[in-house]
Amino acid sequence: MTSSENPAPEPQPDPGQPKYAERSYRSTAGVVGGVLMLAITLWLGIDAIVRGTGNTPWLALALMLLIVPLVVAFTLRPVVLAGDDRLLVRNPFRTVTASWAAVEGLRSGYSTELFVEGKKYQLWAVPVSMRARKRAARARTRAAAAGDPGATLGARPGAPDTTRAWSDRVVDELRELAERHGAREGAPSEVTVRWAYEVIAPAVAGAVVLIVLMAIG
Repeated sequence: MTSSENPAPEPQPDPGQPKYAERSYRSTAGVVGGVLMLAITLWLGIDAIVRGTGNTPWLALALMLLIVPLVVAFTLRPVVLAGDDRLLVRNPFRTVTASWAAVEGLRSGYSTELFVEGKKYQLWAVPVSMRARKRAARARTRAAAAGDPGATLGARPGAPDTTRAWSDRVVDELRELAERHGAREGAPSEVTVRWAYEVIAPAVAGAVVLIVLMAIG
């Protein structure tokens, strides 16, 4: 009589924990403004390099080396990426990556802020607009006066409420993700901070070259 061993079944994903696509948050106005600033900087800089005389082309090149990385850093680079396992905050000069279990809090006051390991990091990609908050408050007041039940849903994180400022809605979504994924059993608490040397180095080089050229000119 023979017996055969049945292989252990492979673990299946928990249907109660669905997977979500990574969410991306950034300021559209900042990106548009950055593209325009880069276009103007490159146009004026290239024109000065081609038509300038004496030290002008070198000064223009040094200015471009200084300005372009800074424009990219403050307008195009900032982004917040939220996945199932971690939150990534890319600011002008630093990138903070934190597992959800390490997130101690998120706040939207005069700026949006992340708290991990007792430290505070600003979310440059999610700027706070007081004008947007006032506009959202007026919309909420009008909706409440009209008897719209959705006007009172904004106090609950994740509620589909368009009468809240964009930055406040983003923080609500991030808090919901932190509560959902940070409480998972065995979730690691990890935080890494990396300086953006690819931005800092060319900007510093441009500043040094500019100072040298102005000193000898």
